[in-house]
Amino acid sequence: MGRKMTPGFIKYWEQVITQPENPEYSFGRKMVELQKVVFSKTLRAVDGQNVRVENSELKDAVNQLKRASGKDLIVYGGATFVSSLIENALIDEFNLFVNPVAIGNGMRIFKDRCPLMLATSVAYPCEIVVNTYQPK
Repeated sequence: MGRKMTPGFIKYWEQVITQPENPEYSFGRKMVELQKVVFSKTLRAVDGQNVRVENSELKDAVNQLKRASGKDLIVYGGATFVSSLIENALIDEFNLFVNPVAIGNGMRIFKDRCPLMLATSVAYPCEIVVNTYQPK
C-alpha cells in the first residue's frame, strides 16, 4: 500500500468489520485479515491490524517480497504509488476493482499504453467487481 491512502483504507475496513449487517462485511474481513505492507520514506509505523511499514527502496523491497514464500502479493494504492510499480515493471497481474460509483475523473495509473488480457472477473454481493488482467 502507498502511504497516502493507508490511513483512510485501514480506518474504513476496520470500521466495516464492526458492522456484521454491512453488505461489505465479508469482504471487509478479508481486507483486515490480510497482512499489509505500507511503503513510505517518512513513516515508521502505522496503526491498524496486520500492518507494517517498509522504508527500503521500492524495487528492492517489492522484489524481496516477491521472492518470499507464501501467497501472491496484492497492491492497494493511490495512482502515484501504483504508477511507480508499473514504471518499475513490478506488477505481474492487475486486479482492478470496479466500484458501483462513477466519479467522472481521477488520476491515471498508466502513463503509456499497456495492453492487458482479461483472466477472470468476480462480482461480490456488495456490487464490487474485481477484474483480473495480465500484461500481454
